[in-house]
Order: sequence, then C-alpha cells, then structure tokens
Amino acid sequence: MRISRLLRFSLLAFILAFFAAGLSAEEGIVTVYTHRHYEADQTIFDLFTARTGIKVRVLKGDADQLLQRLKAEGAKSPADLFITADVGRLWKAKEEGLLQSARGSAISAIPAHLRDAEGHWVGLTKRARVIVWDGVKSVSSPARNYLDLASPAMRGKVLIRSSGNVYNVSMTAALIGTYGDAGAASWAAGVAANLAQPPKGGDRDQMKALAAGVGGSSAVAVTNTYYLGQLLGSQDPAEREIGSRMRVVFPDQEGAGTHVNVSGAGIARHSPNREGARLLLEFMVSVEAQRLFAEANFEYPVLPGVPLHPFVAAWGSFKEDTQPLENLGRRSAGALALMDKAGWK
Repeated sequence: MRISRLLRFSLLAFILAFFAAGLSAEEGIVTVYTHRHYEADQTIFDLFTARTGIKVRVLKGDADQLLQRLKAEGAKSPADLFITADVGRLWKAKEEGLLQSARGSAISAIPAHLRDAEGHWVGLTKRARVIVWDGVKSVSSPARNYLDLASPAMRGKVLIRSSGNVYNVSMTAALIGTYGDAGAASWAAGVAANLAQPPKGGDRDQMKALAAGVGGSSAVAVTNTYYLGQLLGSQDPAEREIGSRMRVVFPDQEGAGTHVNVSGAGIARHSPNREGARLLLEFMVSVEAQRLFAEANFEYPVLPGVPLHPFVAAWGSFKEDTQPLENLGRRSAGALALMDKAGWK
C-alpha cells in the first residue's frame, strides 16, 4: 500500500472513531502529563484539536515527579494521558497501577515488542542506541558491537553518559536479556574501566567531547540516534560541523540486533476523559502524526512504512533487538544495581 493511500485510510478511520465515541467537540478536553518537551508534540496536539475539536491541556515535568503526582492525586487526578521518554518509566507506571489498558486497531498496528502486552502503554517514537566515531580522525570505528566497548583495546576511549541515565539503564537491561546477569556485569565493569573521562552531560556532550579529541583519534561515543539528528539540524554552525563528522555504527548486527527504546504513552488509570485520551493516543500512532514525529525530531516511527527524515535514512537500515521492551522495564532496577556494583558512576 502506498504511503498516501495509507495516510488517507488512517485519517478516515480516525475520524470515524471520533464520531463513534460520541464526544462533544465543544466540551472535550484531554489533559496530558508529559516528560517530552519537543515542538513536534505540540504540533501534533494542535492538529488533533483541529481534527476533532477536543482541546489538549499539557502539563510538563520531570517523569518521576509526574509519576509521584499521579500517585498523590489518586482518583481525583485530572490526567488523561501520561507520556514519557523511556520504557522503564512506562513499565513503572503500569506496575504502580497508574495506567489502564487501551486496545484498538491503531494500537495493534504497532509491532508487539514496542507496546505493553496488556495494552497499558504503547510506543510513540523509537530511537536506537548506537556507537559513533569521528570520521575526520579515523576511517573506521574500533568498536562495532556493544561488547567491544568493554574490550581492553578500548581502554580510555569510551565516551558515555552516567550509569544512572535511563537510556543506559535500559540498554544494560537489554544486555542482561541477551547475555545474562554475569555477562552484563562483566560488560559494565569493562565499560567503567574504559571511560575516556568521568561521565558528564548528555549524549550530545559525548559527541562534542569526541570531536574535541577526548579519548584520542580512536575514541567512540554512545548516543541515541535522534541526538545526532539534532546536531545535524542545529541552528548553531559549530554543532552542525560536529554532527557532520560523526559516523554511525549499529551494534550487534550479527547477534541480537541494536538496542532500541521508545517514548511512549498510556491512559491514566483515573482518566476523566478516557475516550478522548484513547482518540489522542490512536492519533499519535497514526501515519499523519508518525510522519511529524519523524520529520521534526529525527526519531524513528513506531508505525512500519512511515518515511524517515533524510538525516536518519542516510544512516541506513539496521536489525533491531526485538526482545519485548516491557522486559527491560522489569530488569531496570537490577541493571542499575549491576552498573553501580561495576563501578560505573
């Protein structure tokens, strides 16, 4: 099916679902608690309002603070939809009884490993955790797989965020699924021994340090793909120049595949407007919204067949690790403890 036909079909199905829900366009409001802070999200909310008349009220905050707020508010919470940027927090929200199940054809179109098996949350966007190297300083990367990051040959050459960062926790949880606790513990100890500098800053900071020569000409950095896209699309010429130097390795292509994570959403347990929340959730995984996510923030769509941003497409296709992301959430506490024990701070 061509993407234009898919777009028309998706939009028609969404409009029919809206009228079937019997919601009032004048009175409908969906309240969203979100950890995300991207303009693309507001564009999608505005488009949803234009399509349905349902207003979207947004409350932004730290993910853990929003989870605590949901718990404290209980049955009186005004929240209809909870959105966050890591599967570990989605799993935690489900485990603490803060979400309710939602099912439908739009949600079931998302690959099974990117959504909760019981329907409590679904991925909205996808990002890969990759290895990058400075193509100006070296013709190839000395690290092609996650295990390479722990090799003695990489001593003093690995740039990566702290172990407490949620993206690293989820990546380690994925490696526990692939290599077991002992294998992941050995890997974490090797990474801790190979750090080019004490972990500081975000993923873009790791790439900036790489370009500045930290770790030498054969150093590598670990980043989520969309952060590289943000460098390439930056208004700052210096950031664009750094982004242009980076070359991407999708790790573990001969094994389990590259680790992916999601931003995702679930309907709040005590949602005052469950039908409006369901419609917004389904709209966010529609072709129209998925294209906006991909074009505006350099993220991978979770809906198969949606075109990628040209920056992202240029990195090529890759085999992704398809172990259920809910398992990563289940292992997150153990993954963090494992990294701390390994001395990775």
